[in-house]
Amino acid sequence: MLVSNIKKIDKMKKLIYKIAVLALVTGGLTSCDSELDQIPFDEFANESAYVSVNDFENAARGIYLTLTNSSLYGGSDGGGMLDAPDVLADNVTFSQTGRGSRRTLHNWQYGASDQPMAGLYLSSYSMIYRANLLLSYSEDFNGANKAKVVAEAKALRALGHLNLVTFFGKMPTQSGDANGSLGVAYVTDPDPLIEPARETVGAVYDKIVKDLVEASADMPATNAEGRFTKQSVNLLLSRVYLYMGGPENWTKAVAAASNVTSSVGKRANIVGVWEDTSKDGVLFNIPFSDNPPLNFAIGVTWSQFGVTTLVPEYVVSYPLYNLFAADDIRKDAYTFQGSNGSGSSKLEFNAIKKLFAKGGNGKPGLVDIKLFRVAEAKLNMAEAQYNLGNEPGALATLNTVRDERYTSYPGGETGIALRDAIRLERRLEFAFESHRFFDLKRWGESIDRGGFGDLADGSGTPSDGQSLTASSTKFQLPIPQTAIDVNPNLVQNPGY
Repeated sequence: MLVSNIKKIDKMKKLIYKIAVLALVTGGLTSCDSELDQIPFDEFANESAYVSVNDFENAARGIYLTLTNSSLYGGSDGGGMLDAPDVLADNVTFSQTGRGSRRTLHNWQYGASDQPMAGLYLSSYSMIYRANLLLSYSEDFNGANKAKVVAEAKALRALGHLNLVTFFGKMPTQSGDANGSLGVAYVTDPDPLIEPARETVGAVYDKIVKDLVEASADMPATNAEGRFTKQSVNLLLSRVYLYMGGPENWTKAVAAASNVTSSVGKRANIVGVWEDTSKDGVLFNIPFSDNPPLNFAIGVTWSQFGVTTLVPEYVVSYPLYNLFAADDIRKDAYTFQGSNGSGSSKLEFNAIKKLFAKGGNGKPGLVDIKLFRVAEAKLNMAEAQYNLGNEPGALATLNTVRDERYTSYPGGETGIALRDAIRLERRLEFAFESHRFFDLKRWGESIDRGGFGDLADGSGTPSDGQSLTASSTKFQLPIPQTAIDVNPNLVQNPGY
């Protein structure tokens, strides 16, 4: 399960094991060529790769590097964390001018053999494997950075499993015995040849919490760019507790979110956040870099080429576009008017600006990856407070976000209107940003795309798939068949 889609399973398992270890060895060793010659080619000596403070620091960087894989946060035509949660939901409409990427995913036409999220499945377990390898060698390490790198490895292991279970398992708050249903294998063993069975959703979430709580205890308040801090771990904890549901977990979600004290991002800086001229309100950011090279063209997830020569893969759904108020700064920050052609053949689009280009007019796609933003902690807290019956607290917390997004807004909501206001702000704040599908799934809501087309006025061609009932098994993605072929202990999700 942890390695690859292959036919010669035993032989390739060993090969990929060696490749994975070699990647860590070459990233961790700083010895000269003559010293490298002492390492036998048929035995990748992990002991030599995990010795010094720098070795463990480099190994930690290797875990983080997995986040930039195209099928995770690096952008991918096959669907990953950057786009799949919106492609699967109702925030985007399939554009007829694009290359047809992720069309099967978007229209819920996938089956087990299609393996729509096989890349994310493999990349997540690759990251988990690297984290487990560091953790196993840390037991005999007493360097000054031990607590920090162990905390980082646990946080990344938890994030990997969270991404897996949210796609391939039910959310704890879905109908029925969601906690007792099939989750994923929570892997803590660094042996890549193990064949673990899937655990229950409840067991997986409990282990995610355990890793994050332990990571938070030793995570530094500040860290290098592109790495976890205590605040970003607490933000992730607030998300997990909110997903788990129930009064006890909602209370813990509020407590975790309260530990995120940075600004949600000033209104004046919100456009700049998505043009990479500001990091206001961003807690966890992986910068695009040419030197040293850390190249990912994540913006092509949504569109290619320039504003007046735009070839979008997906556009803002017409109903969502009309939900942005005229004074909502996010309309300028997240969307733009793009076009292609001229005269009677000119096509105009409500295009997605998130991830598009640095400075608003740079080369499309070459932008920083924003994984976590402070606004999520506030909206997690507001939802949890509402669920606990603390409506005044929920309204006040909601307003900390709205105060920086609008010049004015009605406010003062109570009851169901307050719940709906919180949900609306989640949709607007995190449009095209890895949340929507999971929110609809955990709220037990159906997906309804409204039947509008892909052009700016709502005309044009609608997406093929228009509605998905809340009870559909398509809300749980199929376990990749290649993973089941490798690991006979895996069980496929119902309906596939």
